[in-house]
Amino acid sequence: MYKISEKIIAFLSPETIEPQALDQLINTSESPVLAHHLAVMPDCHYGKGSTVGSVIPTTGGIIPAAVGVDIGCGMIAVETTLSASQLPDNLNRIETGIERRIPLGVGAKNAKITPTAQERIAKLENKAAGIDYRTFSGWQEQLGTLGSGNHFVEVCLDEAQQVWLVLHSGSRGVGNRIASHHIKIAQKLMELRKVPLKDRDLAYLPEETPEFKDYIRDLLWAQDYALANREEMMDRAMTELSFTLFGEAGHGQAFTKQRINCHHNFTQMETHFGKNMWITRKGAIQMKQAQLGVIPGSMGTRSYIVSGLGNADSYHSAPHGAGRRMSRNKAREIFTMQDLEQAMQGVASRLRPSLIDEIPGAYKDIDEVMENSRELVKIEHTLKQIVNVKGD
Repeated sequence: MYKISEKIIAFLSPETIEPQALDQLINTSESPVLAHHLAVMPDCHYGKGSTVGSVIPTTGGIIPAAVGVDIGCGMIAVETTLSASQLPDNLNRIETGIERRIPLGVGAKNAKITPTAQERIAKLENKAAGIDYRTFSGWQEQLGTLGSGNHFVEVCLDEAQQVWLVLHSGSRGVGNRIASHHIKIAQKLMELRKVPLKDRDLAYLPEETPEFKDYIRDLLWAQDYALANREEMMDRAMTELSFTLFGEAGHGQAFTKQRINCHHNFTQMETHFGKNMWITRKGAIQMKQAQLGVIPGSMGTRSYIVSGLGNADSYHSAPHGAGRRMSRNKAREIFTMQDLEQAMQGVASRLRPSLIDEIPGAYKDIDEVMENSRELVKIEHTLKQIVNVKGD
């Protein structure tokens, strides 16, 4: 642990933090609503709104751009009772099967809403309490779709050759629209109140305002949507695994050992240092003592199932993944399809030029991130990807 200033504590060497990200952290630490110190995770890097891999405690208001536009983005992992020996020799069958069941890419929608999705939609409509979130996006048709970028579905093996399914996604178009809507409102409020800010993306919604209450209402709903979206996709992936291995399209409950589901872009009220605070985790997961979580590496490397150590200075948090080492544009300039194919040897995946910016070399070394996380988590399982599914 490193103390960068009275208001910034980092779980990586400050010398390894890119200058842009460090400036961003300093700006955030000067926010009028900051309640205590910022906690900087080992995977931190420059981001939109605030630094990815930061934990921001606030009182009296919340910074919507710090939560980000993919509200509730996170991970779900299923430990199965299956072993590697039960998998088919041709793993591409699983990869193409998952792609058939889960729509991929920007703006992807379901051609048909499944019965399990209908049940989740009904629950979300009930939680909406009369708010029509279709004004933001056609969210019903997107429930159970993956999206693009670093979102993925993977089949992995742990150190005992046990099969795991791991999935990364968030609140899709509706979360983005909700976030963008409230970020603009916060910025307008700051202008009206003449609140000086180092960065307009640090605009906050004061807790006493109706705009704050509207944001919390929509934020919590979007977080629930992201959770349901991951659950729906995992059901479909498990169905495909069941179908491929046993010829039966069940949901895979029979070979599910445990499910782990965690957000890494979210806000919730918590108590730390004897004080109630809004804890915003931007690219960070909650890791209370013994709490289970998922820290993914980049595709083709490793991912980790972890348990929390309840570190107080981190607000019981841990990194959300490898974290980018370079921008997507830079990665496209440096790497080629040949590089991507070499990096993904041994992993069944439909590789194409649009995925070059997701090559492992564009990300930080996940093992270094985990080494810097030794005060935050205990590694329970190390997972190696054997199937990777991504959207364009």
